[in-house]
Amino acid sequence: MDRRESTASQETFISLQQLDPSPIESPEYELDKQLPELPAASPPARSSTLGLSGSGHTSVYYLTRLQKYSSYVFTVYASIHLTNTSIVPLFTRSVPASEPYLLLTRPYYQSFPFEPLLITLPIATHILSGLALRIHRRNANLARYGASTISVSSRLEKRLKVWPAVSWSSLSGFVLAPLVIGHAFTNRLLPWIYEGGSSGVGLGFVSHGFAKHPFVAWTGYTALIGVAAGHFVWGVARWNGWMPVGNKTQAKRRWWTINGISVGLAALWMAGGLGVIAGGGRADGWVGKGYESLYAKIPLLKL
Repeated sequence: MDRRESTASQETFISLQQLDPSPIESPEYELDKQLPELPAASPPARSSTLGLSGSGHTSVYYLTRLQKYSSYVFTVYASIHLTNTSIVPLFTRSVPASEPYLLLTRPYYQSFPFEPLLITLPIATHILSGLALRIHRRNANLARYGASTISVSSRLEKRLKVWPAVSWSSLSGFVLAPLVIGHAFTNRLLPWIYEGGSSGVGLGFVSHGFAKHPFVAWTGYTALIGVAAGHFVWGVARWNGWMPVGNKTQAKRRWWTINGISVGLAALWMAGGLGVIAGGGRADGWVGKGYESLYAKIPLLKL
């Protein structure tokens, strides 16, 4: 390799080292623009990387829309769940008085095909499409700056930034995923495995958990509600183009507005969910024993 090639290679390293990729929360038109697809091997085929021919859109276009509209679908269920677990208890001020409202709507979202369509598939699609977008941006950075042939050890040694930066919205999503999975495992999957269904698990089951295992319950539910509220509100702002961008004054005002709404949503959720349900107390008799037998199956409570 002559001196000129060596110099050019060094400049490539420097440019990569100074690169600061924008997060996947960038507006979708920026994603389409910044992450070009590699040309197809056979131009006449005109097929996208997702196998959708003749559309003229890249895989980023479809992945972004999958992530966006899957969140809209899940919002339908989230709204119903928020009403049953927070707003109704906030008005009734009683766990037993709130149970019938939960049982009334549960058949609509805990039966086939509504449960997979409103909950399971949207969550899985949202998470996987987000991960795919990050990997795609990383691969585009490698291809654009000629670093695809550089070993991983060399990238680490030279601190090359090839992965997109992690924004608050992405970080909250990464934190929220295991919290949601843990919540679903405790209140849906665990009863289904050991009792054949969750018809006997309601708000009283949650109240019993707060009374018997306060530290785990308060920590888990506070984190779940706080992170979920922030992720939902910032997600709505992202999809509707309300992110804190533009001049400094406008960006600052939007930042405070988005965070203010996030705090307000979390406070409303906690007012009923933690203010009423958490204080419902333990269940007695055979019902309480049934609840405790389920909680005993949770690995975290065995530590």
